[in-house]
Amino acid sequence: MIFDTHAHYDSSQFKDDRDAVLTALPESGVGLAVNPGCDLPSSEYAVRLSERFPHIWAAVGVHPSDCGGEAINYDRLRELAEREKTVAIGEIGLDYYWKDNPLREFQQTVFRKQIELALELDLPVIVHDREAHQDSLNVVLDYPELRGVFHCFSGSPEMAGILLNRGWYLGFDGPITYKNAAKAPEVAAVTPLDRILVETDAPYLTPVPFRGKRNDSRNLPYVLEKLAEWKGVSKEEMEKITWENGLRLFSKVRV
Repeated sequence: MIFDTHAHYDSSQFKDDRDAVLTALPESGVGLAVNPGCDLPSSEYAVRLSERFPHIWAAVGVHPSDCGGEAINYDRLRELAEREKTVAIGEIGLDYYWKDNPLREFQQTVFRKQIELALELDLPVIVHDREAHQDSLNVVLDYPELRGVFHCFSGSPEMAGILLNRGWYLGFDGPITYKNAAKAPEVAAVTPLDRILVETDAPYLTPVPFRGKRNDSRNLPYVLEKLAEWKGVSKEEMEKITWENGLRLFSKVRV
């Protein structure tokens, strides 16, 4: 079975067929999926989905692109994080790509507050890092006990090595199937099999041959196939390995 460790089924792109898609996942070979929130409303939705579907689990957090509006209700975030099927704090981190995002210093403050909540509750984190590699690395290295995954990792092999030495996991998504995925094979080469997670980031980052269409967890075999090719194992072995890795990191998940 496949473990999609990062999919946004709370997205409005699933508003017309969300229940049908989620119901179909197990019979399509997807046994588990983690739905991270990006703000309080989406985190609440993720929790509700996890309570309705046994194979869906939630992460709660405030994305760096969404942290600059109303003051964050950290008490409510804590309540959601303490729910039985909440397995991580995420999606949190830094995003310097969009020019209208909150100031970098403010993003870092929000990132740190959510990391501290994760540590207090003994939960892993799901880190979003876009065009903020050095600052993201600097922040997480300030918390030696922190564990988690760098979602859709886009940093250098050198950065990957530092994180891996600290016990982090790296997430691989649809872009590894694109022709311009020059850095991804180098990162995969330095990543041990037991630190690889597979993700969709659904409805985004759809792999070849469906690039440009809405993504969902049923497309993960294309990501698994590419990783298996790079790592010299069968697709079935890569599926089993990433399943076990997901269960190890998100230790609250019960199958």
